[in-house]
Amino acid sequence: MVAPLMKNDAFVHGEPANVLLVDDNPARLLSYRTILEPLGERLIEANSGTDALRTVMETDFAVILLDVNMPDMDGFETASLIHQHPRFEKTPIIFVSAINVSDMDRLRGYKLGAVDYVMVPIIPEILRGKVAALAELFRKRRELQRLNAELADTNARLARSNEALRIEREREVHKLNQALADSNMKLATSNRELKQEVDERRRIEERLREADRRKDEFLATLAHELRNPLAPIQSALNVYRLGHDTAGGTIYQIFERQTGLLVHMVDDLLDVSRITRGRLQLRLERVVLGDILAAAIETAQPLIDEGRHRLELDLPRQPVHLDADPHRLAQVFGNLLNNACKFSDPGGSIKVRATVDNGMVDIQIRDIGIGLTAQQVRFIFDLFAQADTSLERPHSGLGIGLTLSQRLVELHGGQIHASSEGLGTGSTFKVTLPIVVAPAVAPGESTAAPAEVAMGSLRIMVVDDNRDSADMLAMSLQIMGHQVRAVYSPLGVTEACGDFEPELMIIDIGMPELNGLALAERLRACAWRGHPPRLVALTGWGQAEDRKRSLAAGFADHLVKPANLATIERVCRETWVACERQRKEVAARQRE
Repeated sequence: MVAPLMKNDAFVHGEPANVLLVDDNPARLLSYRTILEPLGERLIEANSGTDALRTVMETDFAVILLDVNMPDMDGFETASLIHQHPRFEKTPIIFVSAINVSDMDRLRGYKLGAVDYVMVPIIPEILRGKVAALAELFRKRRELQRLNAELADTNARLARSNEALRIEREREVHKLNQALADSNMKLATSNRELKQEVDERRRIEERLREADRRKDEFLATLAHELRNPLAPIQSALNVYRLGHDTAGGTIYQIFERQTGLLVHMVDDLLDVSRITRGRLQLRLERVVLGDILAAAIETAQPLIDEGRHRLELDLPRQPVHLDADPHRLAQVFGNLLNNACKFSDPGGSIKVRATVDNGMVDIQIRDIGIGLTAQQVRFIFDLFAQADTSLERPHSGLGIGLTLSQRLVELHGGQIHASSEGLGTGSTFKVTLPIVVAPAVAPGESTAAPAEVAMGSLRIMVVDDNRDSADMLAMSLQIMGHQVRAVYSPLGVTEACGDFEPELMIIDIGMPELNGLALAERLRACAWRGHPPRLVALTGWGQAEDRKRSLAAGFADHLVKPANLATIERVCRETWVACERQRKEVAARQRE
């Protein structure tokens, strides 16, 4: 068996090299050919060690892919005979084995000239990469031999010329000068060609940098375009929430939670380069551990139900508060729960237990699944590490989940550890995180949040060329009791402000005809009868540079689509408080 094939025409370089595939199993020969054909090399098959020796005597090969276990003559003996011949003693050999080989077997293979081992099932990208590199090395070696031969021939000709010059020096002075002039001309040509190569390499490097920059711009644009349809969806949920009692609305809560997850998935498009460079950023907020575990359980619930597993929770009675990114931590615990389900037999038990001690909280996820060996425990968090690679397991993965979980936990200032008493005894993963102490409540004080000052009605203008987004946001604000006007063209904003006199303007940035930044500068230059309105940007552009540009243009706040109801309410309340403060200041001046 081989892993799924991914074609990659980028491996094809130059003249095809000969690659010998040696295996007594026709099916594996076919799989080798299927994996390596995209390289464009010349693939030659041999079904035994004897056949391989006969083929090697007829043709030079860039690399030999040699099965270890063959009848009559195994891979080690075949490799030994091939390398005994002076002509083929440097031919690279990759051993292929369908069974685990011991360290002694590996040492024996390397002594016989093996350059690598490949285990079955074969990962196509890895095998293809190894063969491509060796084939390219073979071509480079052939090219070097050709250049050496040309150099030797040139040196021979030069020696003959020097001898002729020594004999006929006086008679051939003119010819010698002409030859020197010709040599100088050739040298100048070579220098020009070398300079052209250097310039071409610089141009290629510049194009690569430009391509990388365009990639980042594309991801930012894609995230922006995906946020635009999410904005009316979020606004529609806000409208539903404002018009209905959602305390027991499970369907609404699922829609709202999954929309939030989708928004964060869109944001993660911008984190691709940050992840590869170790610059992943967290969105920290004050959260409760129980809420995070609930979100993780919701994510893993399909696998729990599918495996008929029993999930047991043992959490502290008092809420445990964390300063954390709730979605990232839910991703960590969801991954650990998914793994517990995947590597446990149906009907197994999964226990989640949290304990608080000395300013830290330990969350243990224990299963009674296949367990881990001592060696697997040491390497389980390595990239691409797999706890079980057998074909019988119902679930598989890429082996990156635990690596990412470890990085996320460490970014939160915590640690993650794995333990197991051996195969068949289950596994325990323990996540340790720092907790924050909730503000203490004095005796006689209520634990409820202080009552907020009632907010009156604001005049709010929504400016967005996306009618669905503008209308749904306007509807949400109207239900909240505000006077709202939606404007779909930035060119009509100034006229609309003349008779409406908004106190708050929520403006999209990426609009045709006139972008939101330029519109904000126009609005700041306008002569307002009263106080100028508070400007808030609501846009799909959410990088740090975008926020800086918004603040520089005069926006008081920068919101990223889709904005949830709490964020909209916060902006309205802040505007109301500012307007009330201004009205009181005006009244005080008038009394004076």
